[in-house]
Amino acid sequence: MSRTHWTTSDFPELSWHDNHVHGLSIREGPHGAGELALDIDFILEWLPAPGAYTFRLAPATLTFHEVTDLSVSLSYGRIGAAMGPFSIADVSREVHEFAPGYSTFAWRIVINWPEGLISFRASGFTQDLRAAPCESAD
Repeated sequence: MSRTHWTTSDFPELSWHDNHVHGLSIREGPHGAGELALDIDFILEWLPAPGAYTFRLAPATLTFHEVTDLSVSLSYGRIGAAMGPFSIADVSREVHEFAPGYSTFAWRIVINWPEGLISFRASGFTQDLRAAPCESAD
């Protein structure tokens, strides 16, 4: 297995588009902040195949650190969908400046199925693969 760990500095080269989220965990931390951990199928590579794609993917934990101002909105009921993993459309961030010169990031995780949004502030993230990648069909 090649690379198994990523951090905030790797953000520009990462994409979570169409990654499925199997679980979400909120962990209490000091000073009112905490950690937001997502159990994902991380797509390492999209592999073209006739009429479709296959993927090289692995189970991973994506953990955001020093999280505040968390908002989660998912609506399985509006579309009458059965419960199952939700799928990420995009992850974006913007620098958020505080008055005394401290900055953090304002994060947005847009959910493409079912429709939804997770937004929060966090200092950064780590991501770790939990098993070797395998090839899987869409």
